[in-house]
Amino acid sequence: MALSYAQIPVEIREISLREKPAAMLLISPKGTVPVFHQDNLVIDQSLEIMKWALAQNDPDVWYPTDLVSEISDLIEMNDGPFKKILDAYKYPERAIQAGHGERSKVLAMATELFIEPLNQLLTKNKYLLADRITLADIAIFPFIRQFSMVDPVWFLNSEYEELKKWLKYHIESPLFMGVMQKYPTWNDIPLEKK
Repeated sequence: MALSYAQIPVEIREISLREKPAAMLLISPKGTVPVFHQDNLVIDQSLEIMKWALAQNDPDVWYPTDLVSEISDLIEMNDGPFKKILDAYKYPERAIQAGHGERSKVLAMATELFIEPLNQLLTKNKYLLADRITLADIAIFPFIRQFSMVDPVWFLNSEYEELKKWLKYHIESPLFMGVMQKYPTWNDIPLEKK
């Protein structure tokens, strides 16, 4: 989404994580996705790709200097503690093995830690940290989307009205719709410089 918003032309290559192409591993031996590759630049972290894109072009100021600390704190909470709980919520058998308990306990942890606080933020502003989109919204939105899809009936009937509206807005946005395409799995052909 950040690359599209920043009008950075890219060629998307869908890969199978079970059969990682050799050309991809040459560029990024870490073997994780996403990987952004342009000339001699390789970035293999989503957030860093987003920050790089916004450094190239940020017409609506998604990364305002006066909110850098707040954006970082919120994304850190998402990418750290909430992501672990989300994984336990999505995969209950792993949660039980890790000692988190049943899905209802994990759900309670997720709502207390992150869902309720996000909903509270959205009672103050149209978006998470302001009345306009920031990097925090775009970085966190995919994880809330995943969370909502684990038990859609629970989420739909939950009390988190502001969060539901915010999520609906992002899911239906032209930006999201424009980037959410299915791509054929890329075979191991040499990468061209872009």
